[in-house]
Amino acid sequence: MSIDRAVVLAAGASKRLGSPKALIEIKGRTLVELICSKLQSAGLSVTVLTRSSLKQKIHELLPNVSVIVNLDPDLGRTGTIQCGIESIGVQPMLIVPVDRPGFSLNTAKKLCECDNTTIPLHNGKGGHPIAITRQDCKNILRAEPDTPLRELISPDRLTVEDPYLHLNIDTKEDVNELLKVAKHL
Repeated sequence: MSIDRAVVLAAGASKRLGSPKALIEIKGRTLVELICSKLQSAGLSVTVLTRSSLKQKIHELLPNVSVIVNLDPDLGRTGTIQCGIESIGVQPMLIVPVDRPGFSLNTAKKLCECDNTTIPLHNGKGGHPIAITRQDCKNILRAEPDTPLRELISPDRLTVEDPYLHLNIDTKEDVNELLKVAKHL
């Protein structure tokens, strides 16, 4: 499986945080810019899936990235992934939640070389991004949009040395932790 596309999921409501996760400032850039830059450095063409209220701002920040609006983001993450698959076509891809920035460039590159749907694993715990096969894209498209992704895929695990792989940005405390480790991302 040769992966050359990535879909960044940035359509969540950010209810716990109270402001859009994609626009969190880190190292002089927004979180969505940091993630897209890392993915582009891995040689990937990037599509960002977001809410209509964020489309213009993300497009201004990332004029060379495709920005697609998920018209019904409240259906959940699988619905947003379905929107991404529909926008770029059924093909192998990386699925990258904007609130999971702790993966390294090396991990992104390794995932792009996997032959099966694969998640990175650090200290026995799975993380993101997820490499998705063409067949799993088809399986995801057939599912109800609120179906948890873990019920739709059975990923292989790729052990990586990313100490911040499990960084998950949901609250102001998580943002503070992100700012502490920003130099390592």
